[in-house]
Amino acid sequence: MTETYVEKFRDVHQLAHAELYTPVIDKSVEFFTEILGMTVVHEENGSVYLRAYEDTYKYSLILTPHHEAGMKHTAFRTYSPQALERRVEALEAAGVKGEWIEESYGHGRAYQFDDLDGHRLELFWEVERYEAPEHLSSQLRNRAQRRPLRGVPVRRIDHVNFLTNEANVPKNAQFYVDKLGFNIREGVKKPDGDFFATWLSVSPLVHEVALMGDALNGSGRFHHLAFWYGMPQHLDDLSDVCKEYGIPIEAGPLKHGVSQALCMYVIEPGGNRIELFGDSGYLILDPDKPTVEWPAEDTELAIIWYGGRLPETYFRHGTPAIKDETDDLNVYFEPVSNKISQAKDAEQKEMVERMTQS
Repeated sequence: MTETYVEKFRDVHQLAHAELYTPVIDKSVEFFTEILGMTVVHEENGSVYLRAYEDTYKYSLILTPHHEAGMKHTAFRTYSPQALERRVEALEAAGVKGEWIEESYGHGRAYQFDDLDGHRLELFWEVERYEAPEHLSSQLRNRAQRRPLRGVPVRRIDHVNFLTNEANVPKNAQFYVDKLGFNIREGVKKPDGDFFATWLSVSPLVHEVALMGDALNGSGRFHHLAFWYGMPQHLDDLSDVCKEYGIPIEAGPLKHGVSQALCMYVIEPGGNRIELFGDSGYLILDPDKPTVEWPAEDTELAIIWYGGRLPETYFRHGTPAIKDETDDLNVYFEPVSNKISQAKDAEQKEMVERMTQS
């Protein structure tokens, strides 16, 4: 071959965990444990650490009390300690101002910094793998934890979507490519030819990070965090449970054109949007697969292959919330009430009554 091929570096390995702010920490914990079947593994300084049953590391989600919802930080593990040092050196050489965090539960020292739109990211190498206690251990030696009998249990963290100022989407996507080694797997273009949204990954998944234009012209806001089931029928099970317990279903179940994933979107009690993947779609095994580009006229097909139209809130609601000029789109502006606590209290009361009678 006469052409010169620029080899891609592979210093960032995977999405490891995300930390969400919530103004109603107890209700958010109830949602993730009782509805999504996650397990609490640690509590520290008011924050609660949770895991899905096939997460390899100790946890994939941190819930932290705050006066409003949003994403505090998103963490990625590198391929090696040398890879961590290389990325920090490259970031600082490019003028990115970050900081080292020496102490964190479950992993070693980490470097935190912001992307070009203000989303806080973290890189680390040293990590503690989850070791299940006897009552939670699985007979499947390749499964970190026994599948829970609680909720419709999610299996692992999948990806995060950052609302990004429309003017920043193309250059921010390039930041992930040039400074962190991501690949732009798919993108939806505006009529002017620039990307309105991009889906990026460092693994065979179509995306671990998505950047989507913020219709309210904000910066640094959070759109959604996704967890994976691997079983499409669980989306129907979850839909039924959410309706029973007052958890708002924003959209779905549906199938994306981008990624071909089967999914649905719900709003957890604190106001953060959560996506559930019944099937994460296709895998990318081609080392130099070109970016799939969707022209502006195919935007609807890219977002929804089938399953109904997305509501207008999908393109406008993010956290921290911006007071929307359209009043009827402020449905998620305040924490959402639900019936999880009510159901738990009733069950506990019934159990006490049975014990008393016996």
